[in-house]
Amino acid sequence: MNWKIIVWELMLVSFLFSCTDPGKVGVNDDQQVNYDYLKSHFQQPEQVYGVNCWWWWLNGNVTKEAITKDLEAMKSRNFQGAMIFDAGGHNQRGNKDIPAGPLFGSKEWTDLFVFALDEAKRLGLEMGFNIQSGWNLGGPCVTPQYAAKQLTYSELKTAGGKTLHLQLVKPEEHKGFYKDVAVLAFPANGENQTDKTVDKLDLKLGLHELGGSAPDCRFLLENTSRNEERKTGKTVFLVDPSKIVDLTAQMDEKGALSWDAPQGEWNIMRIGYTCTNSEVSTSSNEWQGNVLDYMSKEAFDYYWNTVVEPIFKAAGDHVGSTLKFMETDSWECGGMNWTDSFSDEFRAYCGYDLKQYLPLIAGHVVGNVDVSNAFLADFRKAIAHLVANNHYARFAAYAHKNNMGIQPESAGPHAGPLDGIKNYGFSDIVMSEFWSPSPHRPRPQDRFFIKQASSAAHIYGKKIVGAESFTTIGPHWNDELWHDQKSAFDHEICDGLNRLYFHTFTCSPAEQGLPGQEYFAGTHVNPRVTWWDQSGPFIDYLHRTQMLVQEGKFVADVLYYYGDHVPNVYPFKHRDMAGAMFGFDYDVTDETIFMKLDVDNGNVTTPAGGTYKVLVLPDHRVLSLAVLKKLETLVKEGAHVIGYKPLKTVSLVGGKTADAEFKQLADKLWGEATEATGRNEYGKGTVSWGKNAKEYLLSQNIPVDFSIEGNDSKTDFDYIHYMIGETHLYFVSNQTDEKQTVTAQFRVSGLQPELWDALSGEIREAEAFAQKDGLTSVPLVLEPYGSVFVVFNKEIGKNRQGTKQHNYPDYETVKTLDGPWTVCFDPKWGGPASVVFPELMDWATHPDKGIRYYSGTAVYNKRFTVDFEKTPANRYFLQLENVKDVGIAAVRINHTDKGIVWTKPFRVDITDALKEGENELVVEVTNSWFNRVAGDEMSVSPTRYTQTNVVLGNDFRGNPVSEIQLEPSGLLGPVTIVRTKTPDNG
Repeated sequence: MNWKIIVWELMLVSFLFSCTDPGKVGVNDDQQVNYDYLKSHFQQPEQVYGVNCWWWWLNGNVTKEAITKDLEAMKSRNFQGAMIFDAGGHNQRGNKDIPAGPLFGSKEWTDLFVFALDEAKRLGLEMGFNIQSGWNLGGPCVTPQYAAKQLTYSELKTAGGKTLHLQLVKPEEHKGFYKDVAVLAFPANGENQTDKTVDKLDLKLGLHELGGSAPDCRFLLENTSRNEERKTGKTVFLVDPSKIVDLTAQMDEKGALSWDAPQGEWNIMRIGYTCTNSEVSTSSNEWQGNVLDYMSKEAFDYYWNTVVEPIFKAAGDHVGSTLKFMETDSWECGGMNWTDSFSDEFRAYCGYDLKQYLPLIAGHVVGNVDVSNAFLADFRKAIAHLVANNHYARFAAYAHKNNMGIQPESAGPHAGPLDGIKNYGFSDIVMSEFWSPSPHRPRPQDRFFIKQASSAAHIYGKKIVGAESFTTIGPHWNDELWHDQKSAFDHEICDGLNRLYFHTFTCSPAEQGLPGQEYFAGTHVNPRVTWWDQSGPFIDYLHRTQMLVQEGKFVADVLYYYGDHVPNVYPFKHRDMAGAMFGFDYDVTDETIFMKLDVDNGNVTTPAGGTYKVLVLPDHRVLSLAVLKKLETLVKEGAHVIGYKPLKTVSLVGGKTADAEFKQLADKLWGEATEATGRNEYGKGTVSWGKNAKEYLLSQNIPVDFSIEGNDSKTDFDYIHYMIGETHLYFVSNQTDEKQTVTAQFRVSGLQPELWDALSGEIREAEAFAQKDGLTSVPLVLEPYGSVFVVFNKEIGKNRQGTKQHNYPDYETVKTLDGPWTVCFDPKWGGPASVVFPELMDWATHPDKGIRYYSGTAVYNKRFTVDFEKTPANRYFLQLENVKDVGIAAVRINHTDKGIVWTKPFRVDITDALKEGENELVVEVTNSWFNRVAGDEMSVSPTRYTQTNVVLGNDFRGNPVSEIQLEPSGLLGPVTIVRTKTPDNG
């Protein structure tokens, strides 16, 4: 990399860190947040820590009444705010159309938008909006001039040795747009033909994205297989760059070429650029149109002035006050690889002219395969550079001018021509996404994408790590809270998430009925879901968790550098490319921040204050020269680095001089490095290889930060560690659906462990713990997908031990409530007013269709007697065990409200409500809309109870299914009365 690029990158990073910290916009920065504050607010966190949502305005079909109802519902659950997202998508995957409302940006739409801001201000909610309908950025106003572009070409083989007058065919054009870039000729004699080709050329040219699950894209740096196009018989030439003849000035505007051609066979290429075929996705009614050119400042300026400024003008004083953030969705527009100024921008960024390498776009090899791949790596890197600086930086600049922030999903998981960490540098809220289990994304690696976002927040010093949350394709309404939502949320909390955005909270006018209009994807959470009135405890759990993790400083021992290749998007946390897990945690960084790393007392530090004991290099043994130079400085100053000796820089920047300097630096840092495992001291630091991060840290007598005794699984448990002042805060998660009794070990000593339960808001000191060798062991009992915060704050002696052996009681069954139950359904939704179940059973298997297809709340009644003895040591609990399908139930015993349970084992303390003799138990169980909608769709009753655009009789691809399988529903039990049996006191 030449000095111009290095200077430019350093200026970029300086800009990112010199901006007013927009990550503080809208968060609780005036309040001093410390241990005492968190403890006093844990039961009821302030609204600033609340969840947010993507508030879908489907097809623009919203009303003022629906807007008010939704916002008041959000306020009732202490939401932090909402992101208005106008979109289509209601009719995708086989679903039905809904009526069209006002077009996004029209006067009618903007009037509704301003009304929503007025209502949000009244209610104290913070608002954001997606700056278009659907995604990617673009729309009907985007003319071909401002649309995404790609290279195109035509070629002609001809004999030289004479003056040629040729009409060059105009290359393929799209959407009526085409401009010439160059006309090039190169020798095309038989001896110039080659069997060696550049594979995966379309991907290396940035013409396509590489899939939707953050794939590892380093394979694009070199050849991994033969080019499929070569097998079709296309003749490929080996092009000597020095023999390319630039004929651009000799072709007129009509494509007529005059050239005194030397002897020999020549291949003439007319190279230009045209629009891509990409269109806006999932937009409302008439908001279809071209995708914007993400590499052009002029294109973004045009879009801003045409679309956003009129909305801001109408919103008036709300801009920067009630209206605080702007969103654009993830890159899903395929590829783009050119813009009007690309030649000049490439030269300024890479330091050389790209023209002589353009024959590559036709599959020819320039120089050799390695040279061609190196140019293509520079080419993609330049694209990503322009996307970051001409689009996302421009977006941020306009936002900050209006006292607003941006939170685009600008870093995948679709692997477009992006450098994810670089893009995140311009975000004020770092935004990603995660999915609940669904047929579309069943595997963890296809669902969880927060690690890159949280790393960006940590290394840039941004506070909020947000995510489009609980996305699914396939399921509707029937997600099980404890199994699907809690497990996914806790997983991503361990990855660094600290603000959830429900996906999706759909606005639906009353005339659309119940459950109303819904988006084709996502977990539906809104006041029309059957369980909304019981949703408080579930949402409170999210709020309590978010409060603690938002205020902490992340603790990690490892910083992993994942390279400068493009696409550059990091996969899910458990990919663990540094080898830190299980027991150590890590952040990832790209070249942007790498160039600003420093060393403090042997630790690698970031400008935002992140501190890491070891820096890990990628295993593909490719580094840029700029990074290698920086690495030499870091090691000399005392950094500890793990990584094999780099073999090359896949880049043409700096030419052969750079290659020689690269080898010299690598030899300095690694020496000969012929052994599989080794260590080299350089300056004050060391370079080691042949060990992963965990092995290295353990070899340096650094204990793991967290462990589960007897279980080193990377998937059974997870954790994250924060510091709040001098307080240590660990979130520990059981990632299995089985109860786990374990001993957890923490790299803390001299501090009293406390157990903070985000389900109940309870805080208590751990009475069982042990300290040894600078570590504290704490026995824990984690229910299925259970979690707990273990907090260390109060100083104690480092030799002090706990006074008990256990922190949780055992339970023994006192009585099983078997036999008949009286169950009351709501006739308004097709159920019988009252029925006796001889024993607990699944509604979906009941012979009565009114029960089988019922959706809503049913009230279970049972009278029972139980032998019990009230003593300080005995507490009695009702345990419901299995509740389907949402998994939510309200409990009353002897007319005493015992609250709502929503997660395994559905246990509630009833000690104070129990009485001698007969007791009356009432359990209200609510299932989802699924079975009632299914029944209506199958016309099982002459009465149709529901109204929605969703069609359940399709698979997740939209294909008809042979049968709609009903969801198990109701109280399935076994229902028991259990008593605590504390091992410490018998």
